Amino acid sequence: MVATTSSVAVASWETAQAALGIELSEPERLQLETVARDAQSWLEGLTLETGEPVWSHALGMALLAAELKLDLASRLAALLYPVPTRVPEQWDAIQESLSPDVLRLIKGLQRLHGVRLRSGDGAPERDTIEAVRKMVLAMVEDVRVVLLRLSSRVMTLRWFAKHPEHESARSYAAESQTLYAPLANRLGIWRLKWEIEDLAFRLLDPETYKSLAKRLEERRVEREAFITERIAEFTALLQQMKIAPFEVTGRPKHLYSIFLKMQRKRLDLREIYDLRAVRILVPTVADCYAVLAEVHARYQPIEGEFDDYIARPKANGYQSLHTAVVAADGRPLEVQIRTFAMHRAAEFGVAAHWRYKEGAPKPSSYDEKIALLRSLLAWRDEVADANVWADRVKRAIKEEVIYVTTPAGRVIDLPYGATPIDFAYRIHTDVGHRCRGVKVDGQIVPLNTPLTTGQTVEILTAKTGGPSRDWLQPGFVVTRHARSKIRLWFAQAEQAQLEARGKTLVEQTLARAGKTKTKVDDLAARLGFKEPAALYRAFARGEVGPKALLEAVEGKPDASESASAARRRAPQDHVGPNAVASVVIGGERGFYAQPAKCCLPQLGDAIVAFLSRSRGLTIHHQACPEIARLRHVHPERVLPATWESS
Repeated sequence: MVATTSSVAVASWETAQAALGIELSEPERLQLETVARDAQSWLEGLTLETGEPVWSHALGMALLAAELKLDLASRLAALLYPVPTRVPEQWDAIQESLSPDVLRLIKGLQRLHGVRLRSGDGAPERDTIEAVRKMVLAMVEDVRVVLLRLSSRVMTLRWFAKHPEHESARSYAAESQTLYAPLANRLGIWRLKWEIEDLAFRLLDPETYKSLAKRLEERRVEREAFITERIAEFTALLQQMKIAPFEVTGRPKHLYSIFLKMQRKRLDLREIYDLRAVRILVPTVADCYAVLAEVHARYQPIEGEFDDYIARPKANGYQSLHTAVVAADGRPLEVQIRTFAMHRAAEFGVAAHWRYKEGAPKPSSYDEKIALLRSLLAWRDEVADANVWADRVKRAIKEEVIYVTTPAGRVIDLPYGATPIDFAYRIHTDVGHRCRGVKVDGQIVPLNTPLTTGQTVEILTAKTGGPSRDWLQPGFVVTRHARSKIRLWFAQAEQAQLEARGKTLVEQTLARAGKTKTKVDDLAARLGFKEPAALYRAFARGEVGPKALLEAVEGKPDASESASAARRRAPQDHVGPNAVASVVIGGERGFYAQPAKCCLPQLGDAIVAFLSRSRGLTIHHQACPEIARLRHVHPERVLPATWESS
């Protein structure tokens, strides 16, 4: 048995009514019917960007949600999610009548609506990671959002299967192979995985798809007769074993998985064992192994074709026994044996554990969250190489990370307790410097307001300006990145002021001596500085005096000044109390600082810098008791630093 993708369009609400309300109570079915009729009246005649009718897309999503046995809220969200953007006047009228659960799901779907890779084939890694992060944000909040998103993608691919000439068909198909099929696999939802894979295969490689489908169809009658005989044999076997209840069926094999196996193992179609396959469902794990023993006793096992996924489940939780045997007619047969519960989990994956029923608590245990996030990490490994990001997701299970979005939908992950200022600096250093206010979910809030997962944050900026020193007080920033950027801004500002004062003093000194035509670049070089700015700062600090300056103009630098300049030019093993060292602060080079006399740090020591109002920058050993005191008294003036030579 080979499965082919169904692309039959949903004709109307009437034909879908029974399927849509499956496993719901009578009041729930009536509510669903009322909402569906309203949604149909609002959405019929509208089309999506792909050309697909909005109503058939929404109804198809709801039918897939029903097939996955999702709850009433999920089915309502599927029907209504286009309403806020397509018919906002109706949305304003109905949203107060909807439960918070439905509203949350619709908001989650809207957030994921723009998740696209910018190019279908070989999308940039940053795009892939960004799409993954948005998916994870939604799943951390409510995995049903992503189950509905997968259902939406199935509907889009079904539409393209009927309209393969559409300009976006291939890009959507490639994106589906890259993102959505691995996600469905990792969440264990085979029902959606195989359809996404087969439809994408059909759109990306139509010639191979058609050729393979034709070859399979040519022997379909013979293969189905073979499977019917084997089902009869295994039914008799299970009756003899007195196992009840049980179920024996032919197992569908999907075109894309056949193609992959042929490619991976370099086999011809005739050599694929599991084209002829039977699935046996039994009540217990003990029954699984008992049936396996009988199958191996009655049929010759094929060496190397047995896998015990019950003892060693797959990464997505899949459990089953797989074996291949030689059937009575001498041809190979694959046999899968699993419990009914394992089969439900295999077909519906995480959806089987997230079926919210009236009066039943939603699953929220730590173990379930761990299991879900393990699946997400495994999926992330398939679609993007982002080890740092993986660590962030792992921290999310301990609520050490929050996920917030920009107005454009970009997801930003921050430490728990982060503020809008942290968010602004995460966007860009310049946005952080010019931040003057913030809107969170459309409301203006104080800049020291802690953010929480799911919020939309909009930074209000000035055209120019810099940060406030208040931001270095407790409660305004929690990230080291933001704090270091703020401190660096003030250090650079004071360096700029020092440079301007020194430039004025140098120009005044040269003017009094009648040397206004002196080239300052040459003068700085004679005194051992790489640029005039360094000379200006040294002059302002008194490290170079008027006498040394004028002697350098004449080409006769004083010996002591020459030695001092030499110390400034090159790294030294010993840094004296009067030396000037070149250091790196916040990743920026070109800062000159004096060693603190209290600890006299030497080249190679771990250091920090302190910004003094009078002396400029001084450097201390990290273990210096004085810097420990200064950290407590003036934390905003203590800056991370390293030796420039290192």
